[in-house]
Amino acid sequence: TRRIGVSCPSWRSAGPCPCPGPRQRLAALGAALAVGLLLLLAAAAPRRWAAPPRAARRDERYLARAEELTATDTEDPALNYGVVVDCGSSGSRVFVYFWPPHNGNPHDLLDIRQMRDRSSRPVVKKIKPGISAAAPTQATSYLRPLLQFAAAHIPAQKHKETPLYILCTAGMRLLPEGQQAAILENLVRNVPLEFDFLFSKSHAEVISGKQEGVYAWIGINFVLGRFDHEDGESALGDQGESLVRKRTVGILDMGGASLQIAYEVPDSGAFSLQQEEAAKSLLAEFNLGCDVQHTGHVYRVYVNTFLGFGGNFARQRYEELVLNQTYVHNRLHGQQTGLSPETPFLDPCLPVGLEDTVVRGSRTLYVRGRGDWSACAELLQPLLAGPNSSQASLVGAYKAPIDFSNSEFYGFSEFFYCTEDVLRLGGHYSAPTFTSAAQEYCSQRWQVLTQRFRGGLYSAHADEHRLKYQCFKSAWMYQVLHQGFRFPLDYPSLRTAQLVYDREVQWTLGAILYKTRFLPLRDLRQESIRQAHASWLRLSFVYNHYLFFACILVVVLAIVLYLLRLRRIHRRQLRSAQLSLLWLDKVVVPLGQGNGP
Repeated sequence: TRRIGVSCPSWRSAGPCPCPGPRQRLAALGAALAVGLLLLLAAAAPRRWAAPPRAARRDERYLARAEELTATDTEDPALNYGVVVDCGSSGSRVFVYFWPPHNGNPHDLLDIRQMRDRSSRPVVKKIKPGISAAAPTQATSYLRPLLQFAAAHIPAQKHKETPLYILCTAGMRLLPEGQQAAILENLVRNVPLEFDFLFSKSHAEVISGKQEGVYAWIGINFVLGRFDHEDGESALGDQGESLVRKRTVGILDMGGASLQIAYEVPDSGAFSLQQEEAAKSLLAEFNLGCDVQHTGHVYRVYVNTFLGFGGNFARQRYEELVLNQTYVHNRLHGQQTGLSPETPFLDPCLPVGLEDTVVRGSRTLYVRGRGDWSACAELLQPLLAGPNSSQASLVGAYKAPIDFSNSEFYGFSEFFYCTEDVLRLGGHYSAPTFTSAAQEYCSQRWQVLTQRFRGGLYSAHADEHRLKYQCFKSAWMYQVLHQGFRFPLDYPSLRTAQLVYDREVQWTLGAILYKTRFLPLRDLRQESIRQAHASWLRLSFVYNHYLFFACILVVVLAIVLYLLRLRRIHRRQLRSAQLSLLWLDKVVVPLGQGNGP
């Protein structure tokens, strides 16, 4: 008997064989799943760079406040660093800052924080005296200890991309311009020879009092989160780009020699032409955003500095005023009343029973405190006119309008010391409460106050100088605030502070925020280049959840249809194979019958 075999043709053959087996079906299924996985990756990749939800940003900000008090992770290669040297009149300090990569949202600023060492202490170092006391040829040598200190805390591989800013303030402003230029030239020429920081000519400068005030305003508002754009917050001026801006806070700062105020003002439409001209030198307009096209971070700030209106300088001016008036009075009336130069002046600005001596050249004035706070405040009113005719009067100086019904201020330095060190009223300021406490303190005898001091009833920062001049300084602060700046007696939105979220806020933070404001734009551009090279992974439609799920549905349907088609083909081929076998059987049987013995 002749055997006839049937062989299965290859996959490319058009023969009627049931060839698509399990391996081919698994391969097709794997290909479809791979396509689905790629789409899933494409959807997840852009999420990495998308701006986080506002609620998440808020939670991250609160968490960041706690993290700021912990040691900085210098092992993290993604962190960036920056160095600011504050060259002041009495000394210089270096501050080291760091920030993570920008989150990609052009409306958010860099998250700059002060660096902390392994013991969680701020990376800050101070040297004395000021740089203005150094010879121009020794400027780099003078700053070398500060720069070495900063370099030791920043990872060496990060030095070349770490910007260094050397900013000089009041001490340098008092020097002749030629000496200022020589000091800066020495720094620009020699610092790059010893340190690898990102440092150029524009990174070393003598800043004005106006700049310093703007930087201080930026620093406090950044720490308070007032540059974050969120819905439901009160705003000031133009909203810009349909984003609601938070209300920023103003600052009041009284040092020993000067007084400063800074606050945001409405756009130019709120000023008359005459006011605009008067305020031109006192207004600063700047954009903190990473791109000039984004106007959501454009701010207009009134800044004014009043020299001679600080607490210590005001006391000196007051003593000179009293001495001059007393000598004139004694000269005119001394013979009639029997007064002599040794007769003490009863000073209402000193505690009861405190005796002191004021010496000005060859003149000596003996004073004895009588502790009358109200009389002291009245005597201080003439001092608001200014130290001399060449300096601005606090009363007569132009001040941009303040909407006291919709504003908020923070008072630093002497505003805090006056309310907290002795009176223990730091924080929310209430004029009636402050006045009552100041009057009560002023009326106490000096012996009682010193006993309270030795008994530890006052702040740890208080000393005998504070006890002695607290009566005067509290009256001076009150006059400056309510007579000079015209704050209402019932103004409810002033807080005095030294620390914000447990840390001191320096103007250097505002300076580095302003100086590095364009760095996020650089990061965004670099990211856009990376996205261009991998655009097939980041299709725009995957941002839409509905379209993404529609794509997944299409892939699943395609898989199902493909498997159904394979099944139909398989059945058709089976039927064809069965018919072929039947045909062959019919052919084979007759052949077998025809070959009989």
